Amino acid sequence: MGVHVDAVMDAAIAGQKIVGAEVIAYKDGALAIRRLAGHFDREAGTPMVENAIYRLASVTKPIVAATALAMVDKGLLQLDDPVSRHLPYFTPSLADGSPASITIHHLLTHTAGLAYAYPADPSISTGLGSSDKGFEDNFSRVARQPLLFAPGTAWTYSVAIDVLGAALAAIHGGSLEAAVRQHISGPLGMAETGFFVADMGRLVKPYADGTPPMPMGDPQMVPNETGEGPTFSPSRIFSATAFQSGGAGMAGTPEDIATFLEAMRRNGGDVIRPETAALAFSNRIGDVHREEPGQRFGYLGAVIDDPVAANSASARGTVNWGGVYGHSWLVDPANGITIVSMSNTALEGCTGRYPKDLIKAVYADLS
Repeated sequence: MGVHVDAVMDAAIAGQKIVGAEVIAYKDGALAIRRLAGHFDREAGTPMVENAIYRLASVTKPIVAATALAMVDKGLLQLDDPVSRHLPYFTPSLADGSPASITIHHLLTHTAGLAYAYPADPSISTGLGSSDKGFEDNFSRVARQPLLFAPGTAWTYSVAIDVLGAALAAIHGGSLEAAVRQHISGPLGMAETGFFVADMGRLVKPYADGTPPMPMGDPQMVPNETGEGPTFSPSRIFSATAFQSGGAGMAGTPEDIATFLEAMRRNGGDVIRPETAALAFSNRIGDVHREEPGQRFGYLGAVIDDPVAANSASARGTVNWGGVYGHSWLVDPANGITIVSMSNTALEGCTGRYPKDLIKAVYADLS
């Protein structure tokens, strides 16, 4: 355990920023830090339980991305495949109506020209909210919206990994869950992570930012610093009709996520080839502009290119991202560090002060 981690977690709970949380940190393959804090269900007075099940939001993305990479390694698709080869209905155009070819690489790197909001067609689901649509119904609607830019020329966080999930399901010939299970979660023993809830008794109660945070409704819009924010549907994980969202749709445990990230740190952990893992951990967007200083983007998440500019305790080459339900993670190969921070509080546990302070605290304790 670590005094700095304890202090950050206790302060976040006492300051009513976070309702409940767990952190796991590995150093050189060994468990170095594990701590619970706060409540699993505040209203019932239930303390946070170890290895609870969380709605993962964008922690889904690297798992689905790794599934794609494993399938590339097995010759089932190529990084430069046009997406339309696998999803014939997915042929979006530029704003001037000219055709544009989106590849698997563009989807993995969020350089496809897609968006994360489509106000011109409010029926489009971007993975967090409720939906009764399948892949083709939803993403054929996305394909009718003009691209924000020519693929490969800019970076915008988007529904790209949801589209990727649809392509992987089509290539696999079944559900996205089945593809993920065959190539990643099954071989790694991640039995409690997928597009399902493995144990209802351990599914955490979700909370929305406030002072104090409030139990999340359904639907629930949680405003960010601009006053806008994502709209959540906590019941979506139980829907038999909503498409399995490759960008936001899984539920899972801190232990499973740590297992997955440690496998990626260990050169792909026998589920993807070492050379493919090295590719995933490198800058795959070149000099394309990103707002976040000191960070590029790979195939699994953001890549720290300049730790000073990024204000990061991590080494160059660290890959990191989060999940808007309240999570943050990183893999620092140079220092042999993997961190999984999961909470039941959106948005603070993902984009607030808490995960930034917690990561610095882990590094302080491990030093």
